[in-house]
Amino acid sequence: MTEPQKISLRVNDTVHCLKVEPRRLLCDVLRDDLSLTGTKVSCELGVCGVCTVLMDGDLVRSCLILAVQANGVHVETVETLMEGKDLHPLQQAFLDNHALQCGFCTPGFLITLHGLLRANPDPSDSEIDDALDGVLCRCTGYQNIVDAACQARDEMKLQRANRSSGGTGN
Repeated sequence: MTEPQKISLRVNDTVHCLKVEPRRLLCDVLRDDLSLTGTKVSCELGVCGVCTVLMDGDLVRSCLILAVQANGVHVETVETLMEGKDLHPLQQAFLDNHALQCGFCTPGFLITLHGLLRANPDPSDSEIDDALDGVLCRCTGYQNIVDAACQARDEMKLQRANRSSGGTGN
């Protein structure tokens, strides 16, 4: 058996120093060691996208990344979206558009869209569709998810415009 290795992960802006076996997956460390259960695990082959996280700003499938590979990087999970009691515009849009269904795939969609909107604050509908192709939902036909993504994009654009003009948006 291989000796555990010391790693340091910055997850959602909190640094965690851990000892992990080299074969442990990042998704398992997030869920089991750090109790960040928003990251789901389904196919364990990197196909379904429900385990998607941001690693130094890049979307990755946490079921394909060994925890030791994440040593020293910044990992963002779906839990990063919540600030206090207020929902992030993405979360609110999913709620408003009934885009949740069973909810198992929702964290993958949310973090994927969070990464997209950070990299491209005003994506086209086609770019949103392309981003959403990476996450599999077994419950629905995706239209409510697409509608939620477009609502969040538009709401976040309005918030940016209000901040830059000093307005309140009311």
